[in-house]
Amino acid sequence: MSSTKKYLLDANVFIQAKNQYYAFTIFPGFWKSLIVENGRKSVFSIDRVSAELDKGSDELADWANDAAPETFFKKTDDKAVFDWLTKILNWVQSEPQYTPEAKGLFAAGADPWLIAYAKANGLVLVTLEEPIPQAKRRVPIPNVCLEFDVKCVNTFEMLTEQQTHFVLAKRK
Repeated sequence: MSSTKKYLLDANVFIQAKNQYYAFTIFPGFWKSLIVENGRKSVFSIDRVSAELDKGSDELADWANDAAPETFFKKTDDKAVFDWLTKILNWVQSEPQYTPEAKGLFAAGADPWLIAYAKANGLVLVTLEEPIPQAKRRVPIPNVCLEFDVKCVNTFEMLTEQQTHFVLAKRK
């Protein structure tokens, strides 16, 4: 049974899953669950994350382009998203704790778009980043989510909330 929450996935959810604990060959059920939950309209990401995944030119890029349905990576060209993006970027730029380099890197990546899309659409943002209240050299997604009242969870919290279960397949 799936939860009624809707989740928006950060690139690191895909990348770390592929590289560490949910490799495609060992744990295909994770990748299938993302597609199933997308079909239930409860798991998504955005076009800017898809572009980041494409840079890898690997099996993850292949999954994003070939296995993930067209409905998985949402377009960010929406007025409400742009409005929240402007507010988010203005807030980050006004925060004296972050270095100019951190602000520039944040603005150039997918992170502000993810937060803006989540805020505009009432989604829970899924990332493996942790809040770092005293961060200076990087702008952590959870820090910005806290400021803009966007709920932020990690992959395992999402899977638990969705009541996702993976079952060992019998060997042939």
